[in-house]
Amino acid sequence: MNRPSQAFNWPALLGSIALLGLGILAWELRWVLLVLFGAIVMAVALDVPVQILIRRFRLKRPQALLVVLVLICFLGWELSTMLLPDLLEQIKTLNQLFPILIQKLFLLTGEIKGLQDLQIALKSLNSISNLQKLQPFGSQLLGLAGGAVNSSLQIILMTLLAILLCLDPPSHTRLIISSSPRFYRQHVKRLLGECRAALGGWLAGMTISASLVFLVTWAGLAWLKVPLALLSGMICGALTFVPTIGPTVATLVPAAVALLISPLLSLQVIIMRLIIQNAEAFLITPILLKHTVNLLPTVALMAQLSLGALLGLPGVLLALPTIVVLQVLLEEIFVKEIMDRWTLKAYLPARNKVEK
Repeated sequence: MNRPSQAFNWPALLGSIALLGLGILAWELRWVLLVLFGAIVMAVALDVPVQILIRRFRLKRPQALLVVLVLICFLGWELSTMLLPDLLEQIKTLNQLFPILIQKLFLLTGEIKGLQDLQIALKSLNSISNLQKLQPFGSQLLGLAGGAVNSSLQIILMTLLAILLCLDPPSHTRLIISSSPRFYRQHVKRLLGECRAALGGWLAGMTISASLVFLVTWAGLAWLKVPLALLSGMICGALTFVPTIGPTVATLVPAAVALLISPLLSLQVIIMRLIIQNAEAFLITPILLKHTVNLLPTVALMAQLSLGALLGLPGVLLALPTIVVLQVLLEEIFVKEIMDRWTLKAYLPARNKVEK
């Protein structure tokens, strides 16, 4: 007896094709989506002080946003007036010290057996003749200028989008909610609120943590009388936003500069940076982020490596905010809405059979 033939599942096929098409479209527009997500992160960062001003001083949102932007511009101008001359001078000094540092490392590696490959690489960096094997200098300048202009345009566009998003969050929230099914809209509204709270808490905590790392590193290097203390402190503070990889890379600059004076001073700088890194990772950051999501170091590292391989440096910078949002969505949708219900449906019938 022949079994009745089952009808082909056309809706599932069309749905799969639609998802595949959306995936291809998202990949083709990945830089647009990257700018959009960066603008969302920046808008949430602006929204934190805006909300404080609205609650404390009963200001309207446009007025509060204007006050925040004016304060940011004023503080940026004051800090640039105070720190920019010293910073430019230290960058110039770093360019002058770089050949001396390469020569110092070349001499040190020559005294250690088994480092012939590293010695050859350092010799090639210190050799002027190898520059002739590179592309013409003019084309390199054009490529560098083109990349700088492209990055500047993306940052300007990101800033404008962030201001527009922060100016009227309810309208953009309603747009996202209305695009979801009617029975799921309250849940989407709650998800958006939780994502915003988690991202805002993470940004506020990391900003305070990075500022503390900058100040403590600057003070510590100045106390040890290490050259370029301000530049090294700013690099260490900025790379705090890139956990696991960032602090380790940031330590290379002050340690290398201290090596020009003495290996003992370089060792002292490394020990100081290890103390600061561990205090930031295991004391400061957990206290500041205790009310938001807890990112595992392995998850953070894999996210940075994955997005860095796909999108380069912007992907590395936006990896952590992306994981903060994805972790909330996975917890609320995948775990609670899918896995918990699936487990409950499988467990209840089995328990009823046992009781019978």
